[in-house]
Amino acid sequence: MKKHLLLGSAAALLITAMPVRAAPTASIRTGSTSVTPDAGFLAAADSLGVSVAPLSGRNLAFRITGGDIDLENAAGEILHSGGLSLSAGETVVELKSFAIDTSVAEPVLTGVAIVNEQLVGRIPLFKLSLPELSLPLQPAQRRFFGFSFSRLTIPGVGLSLTSEAAGALNASFGVTAFAEDFVIGEASVRAFGLRP
Repeated sequence: MKKHLLLGSAAALLITAMPVRAAPTASIRTGSTSVTPDAGFLAAADSLGVSVAPLSGRNLAFRITGGDIDLENAAGEILHSGGLSLSAGETVVELKSFAIDTSVAEPVLTGVAIVNEQLVGRIPLFKLSLPELSLPLQPAQRRFFGFSFSRLTIPGVGLSLTSEAAGALNASFGVTAFAEDFVIGEASVRAFGLRP
């Protein structure tokens, strides 16, 4: 009994003696993610008679509304407003409320899908191919009119269709042209106001 008590006390002393380090997680306040569509994707959509347009504005740039990212390993979630509209004939597919998730084994962008005003739900839309990152991430510090803020830019993020998104698009438009890993384009993320 005394032996067990001694072992327990020793373990407790080791645990309390270990340094406690705060998780290097930073909150994202705002920013934007812009997408440059792949020429092959645009050509395929055009051949199918599918037009691609942002839900608002003229550019494929989506405002960041919040999120959190671990600067040590780049795991996090980034939320967006806005979305995309894909239409052909009387069929309209809206993809909106994007969320970038890099906390999973295979980074993914999810979104809410609406087909002809009927909610499908949130589905994984695009697989993300992250560029080579220098870890830990180090947001750049800037000053503007006396105010200081931080900025984190991650360019060259590859986008390709998930199997779920390909299946949903094929079913919606009555085609078989969309397939898993179909290249959609490249995204650039600019996040502002990171605070640990």
